[in-house]
Amino acid sequence: MHAGRRLVPATFWLLDAPDNLAEQSRQNPDGTGLGVFGPDGVAVVHKEPVAAWRDCEFATEAHDVTATTFIAHVRYASTGALDVANTHPFLQDDRIFAHNGVVEGLDALDDRIRELGVADLVEGQTDSERVFALITAAARAHHGDVGAGLVDAIGWLADNVPIYAVNLLLSTATDMWALRYPDTHELYALDRRHPDERRLRVRSPRIRAESEHLTTHPSVLFASEPMDGERWRPIEPGELVHVDADLRINTQVVFPDPPRHLLRRDDLSAKAAASQHA
Repeated sequence: MHAGRRLVPATFWLLDAPDNLAEQSRQNPDGTGLGVFGPDGVAVVHKEPVAAWRDCEFATEAHDVTATTFIAHVRYASTGALDVANTHPFLQDDRIFAHNGVVEGLDALDDRIRELGVADLVEGQTDSERVFALITAAARAHHGDVGAGLVDAIGWLADNVPIYAVNLLLSTATDMWALRYPDTHELYALDRRHPDERRLRVRSPRIRAESEHLTTHPSVLFASEPMDGERWRPIEPGELVHVDADLRINTQVVFPDPPRHLLRRDDLSAKAAASQHA
């Protein structure tokens, strides 16, 4: 969620967990997190590796936060242990990042990250954090141009390693980018720059959010699945959407072709396939 230059209070529920422990063991996520840019423009990330065998309070309680931008994520693990280091969203160079998908060829990706001098940015074992480090390195090489760095980094991945999906959100204190690539998973955008006096209330099976202030204030939202009560637009495969501090939206299909080494569901391990199709 991006509210432009205006600080707005919003409430997030990262998981509506069922009471039955047997159901929790099947349905609870492997991590929940919320990243925001607060009143001072500093990125703050709250996250926990919540699972059925741990305290679910963090995932089920209401998180009331005031910020200009918000990224909420529920993790189903495909790579890496269930710990804070592997829980989304991630923070690098004062940017917040979350990812849904699977990238393989991690040895080649690690070599590339070391070559670019950003191996120290990777604290966990996930493919997601590695992808973020690659984007961070490319943005640095493009003198802080995040959009150019993102296209450069994902282009390298598309040419060099097997990809099942790279759907991502990346936010600074003023801007947000969303990429759907390729057509494996859906990604949606909601343009509420001209709100219609309805309180913002959006809910999916995993994440719920609402804000009284966004009844009248403009905003732009992204979600991995349509959330109820709103008119969500499917983002096209390969489309990069950029929303700036004034909520101007720029869209471009930056990857019209699929990755060179496109993975299908049958190519994934059982664990990775379950994480993508829970």
